[in-house]
Amino acid sequence: MIKRFLTISNIILCFVALHAQNRDSVLIYPFIKYDADTLFYNAKNTNLTDFFSIYNQAIQNGDRQVNIMHIGGSHVQGGTLPHTIRQNILYSSPERTGSRGMIFPYSAAPRSNNPSDYQVRSIGSFQIVRNVFAEHMVPLGVTGAAVITTDTAAEIRIILKDSTLQFKTDHIVLLAYSDSNQITPTIWIDSVEYLPVSYDTIKKRYLFETKLFTDSFTLKINNLNGERFIINGIFLGNKTNGITFHSIGVNGASVPSYLACQNFEQDLDLIHPDLVIFGIGINDASGPNFKRDEFKQNYLLLVEKIKKANPNCSFIFVTNNDSAKKVRYVVKKKRRWKWVSNPNALDVQQVMYELAEITNGAVFDQYEIMGGSKSISKWVNNGLAQKDRVHFTKAGYTLMGELFFKAFVDAQIKLTQNNKTINQ
Repeated sequence: MIKRFLTISNIILCFVALHAQNRDSVLIYPFIKYDADTLFYNAKNTNLTDFFSIYNQAIQNGDRQVNIMHIGGSHVQGGTLPHTIRQNILYSSPERTGSRGMIFPYSAAPRSNNPSDYQVRSIGSFQIVRNVFAEHMVPLGVTGAAVITTDTAAEIRIILKDSTLQFKTDHIVLLAYSDSNQITPTIWIDSVEYLPVSYDTIKKRYLFETKLFTDSFTLKINNLNGERFIINGIFLGNKTNGITFHSIGVNGASVPSYLACQNFEQDLDLIHPDLVIFGIGINDASGPNFKRDEFKQNYLLLVEKIKKANPNCSFIFVTNNDSAKKVRYVVKKKRRWKWVSNPNALDVQQVMYELAEITNGAVFDQYEIMGGSKSISKWVNNGLAQKDRVHFTKAGYTLMGELFFKAFVDAQIKLTQNNKTINQ
């Protein structure tokens, strides 16, 4: 295959064409505010300009790695939303596809759902620890979760399901350890066994170097004595430059959930994010004890942790979606239920704009795009949101992912053109 090296002007033209194509592909609903489908930022000082500069360089020259990390709760763990964004970004420049990056074997444990783009099959018994638990049985890291097994036959098989994105992997970092540090797990690919080439006893990481593969592998734990073996994540990497989109989500997670992860900062050196998309907030604002100032300060603490891994990291803050909960009332001594919109969504929306201003970041105003207060019912009635009035359906997540990508492309075009004008 002949590699094409694009000029910045050609990059912009390609994105304009792609943007127009995606605009036509998005279904039109009268209750959605499509004019709000943008990234809101201060063009004079946004650090998105720096991000898009290296992003364009990666596309044009292929001379560096760009890491985007989408972090949140169940909206992210489910996988459809982040994978829609991932697909759009990588489809726009297929020759610059990086690795799959950080994943977690959620469904190795019972009643845990897995992101939609890869499948997890397991043998043996596993239990899961999530950062939403009041007490963590084991230290947690950037993924916000761990699976634990004492099963002597335990193994996990990972199957990458997206046939349109061929993620190439030639090294695997297993974030894991046993109580004794004497277990030696192995990776199997097409009946070939790979032993770890090294083990970092401080950061608890096994490094495997494998033949290049794109589809699946099996992790055999080789737990001969039945002691605890703890897995905090699996990093699928390769040595080539490109764009990697990591998605990290934990059902029910709030900002304090991630702040409570002891090894969060330590694990970030594997990802080294250039851009973080924050989708945390729906769980913070779900109860009556929500405090906007505390929410804002917690977010700033999380930003500080990420900036220790990369001081030049850029941020996009996604507002909460409109949501509702059932409340009980009494009419003529009979109990009735009704749906009431969560009023904290407005506070979260305002805080996100304040955070973007403080960090020179941007806001993707999901709440406004949906139609604001009480719009969730319209999304439910049109098959875009689930009946719990918190989560979207697959169609809704896909639509929101398409809208985010359109806003992302708009910002890329405008800031690239603006930067080019300034430097002329």
